[in-house]
Amino acid sequence: MQIFGVDIGGSGIKGAPVDLEQGDLAAERFKVLTPIPATPDGVADGVRQVVDHFGWSGPVGITFPGVVTGGATIRTAANVDKSWIDTDARVLLGERLGGLPVTVVNDADAAGVAEMSFGAGRGRKGTVILLTFGTGIGSALFVDGVLVPNTELGHLELDGHDAEKRASSKAREDNDLTWEHWARRVRKYLAHVEMLFSPELFIIGGGVSRKAHKFLPLIQGVKAEIVPAQLQNNAGIVGAAMRAAAER
Repeated sequence: MQIFGVDIGGSGIKGAPVDLEQGDLAAERFKVLTPIPATPDGVADGVRQVVDHFGWSGPVGITFPGVVTGGATIRTAANVDKSWIDTDARVLLGERLGGLPVTVVNDADAAGVAEMSFGAGRGRKGTVILLTFGTGIGSALFVDGVLVPNTELGHLELDGHDAEKRASSKAREDNDLTWEHWARRVRKYLAHVEMLFSPELFIIGGGVSRKAHKFLPLIQGVKAEIVPAQLQNNAGIVGAAMRAAAER
């Protein structure tokens, strides 16, 4: 069975059909740049480009980088235009996709669901936290495999700032930090999250997970096990498709 997944990020919008039995992409993903400003209409046009690229005509699962309540209403928009707040994303995106059935889910929650089902969290009990390091820091919290949605732990305070302003992948790039310097910031952030939630496992996702060997060995002093996401930056696409399938 295949369902289409789209992952809306602060810098790119990417998607592909997903093989739900394998938990992997059924075709090479297609990506467009997130428009600046990332308004609802602009982002919806980007989503349509991605879906139209494949000529897809079935259900579509779509992630959003912020809090999603009631199945579709956007409550926060840290890394996209603020005009998204209070938007019914299901209605907007469904109309832009010509009436295709649309499911909307928090981006990190989608990635977490995929990793817990097919990746680094498969079969793990206890408290597991997936963190996606990209334009911001997304989070997905699981207790014995059950998701606690919309945690948004990237907005915890760290050194007087939103944590994601200090420890996201974008912060590393914008400030031209070495891997060692950035790893110290990530370690401090993980230690803070560990103090609050005492997880057994941290899963590190987002695009930077492809380079886990450059920074994970540098993170010392955190008690929890720390592993890279196995689905890497495709986890959001897979999780979005899984959520859409669950709603059908």
